[in-house]
Amino acid sequence: MSKFQGFPARADYTSIPNAFFGSLLPEIDDIAELKTTLHVIAALYKKKGYPRLVSFNELLGNAALMGSLKGVGETPEVTLGRALKMAAERGTLISLTLDKDGDIYFLNDESGRQAAAKMESGELKPGGLKATKKPDVPAEAMPDIFTLYEQNIGMLNPMVADELKEAEKLYPTEWLRDAIREAALHNKRNIKYISKILENWSVEGRNDGTYQRDSQKAGPDKYFKGKYGHMVQR
Repeated sequence: MSKFQGFPARADYTSIPNAFFGSLLPEIDDIAELKTTLHVIAALYKKKGYPRLVSFNELLGNAALMGSLKGVGETPEVTLGRALKMAAERGTLISLTLDKDGDIYFLNDESGRQAAAKMESGELKPGGLKATKKPDVPAEAMPDIFTLYEQNIGMLNPMVADELKEAEKLYPTEWLRDAIREAALHNKRNIKYISKILENWSVEGRNDGTYQRDSQKAGPDKYFKGKYGHMVQR
């Protein structure tokens, strides 16, 4: 088991009702039920609009959840169904079965109870439910760029976190990941070097799969050339 590197400086948070810790957590002794319940709460928290619900197919497409349900003596899909059934029987979730869209789930709070009742009576129709293809479950979830930075470059501070957020708006996430890895490869562990790599790629272009070879041929000094080369620390 690899050691967790800690939460990034600008981590997102999910709201969990206080009653979960006082009334539910002491009673949940099945790890699959616990993991699934937390993922459902997180998925519902990210939802916008009304009603807030999550379908079995959506959860089936959650690679992080399905990866965490492997290795318990049954397939992750079967484990997910069992865990959801346990959570519904416990009263944490409210489940409805729709003829077309399959099973859907609400959190058993006031809003969830009202929405489930209206939907069961036909007063409210589910919208936006999409079938989700079963994912190829990875061994581990891909770390975000903040975690990747801390793992390969160094500790984050608010200024660096802000620069990474700005870079996320300007460049593809995969470019950011690759730029962080290249900076670590050349032992140039600072945000300015990473920014220079991204700037060069945006100006000169890059072909996926070839830039590593080119960088090894030219060496790290190629990023010190150009208009802003003086800004990058050697």
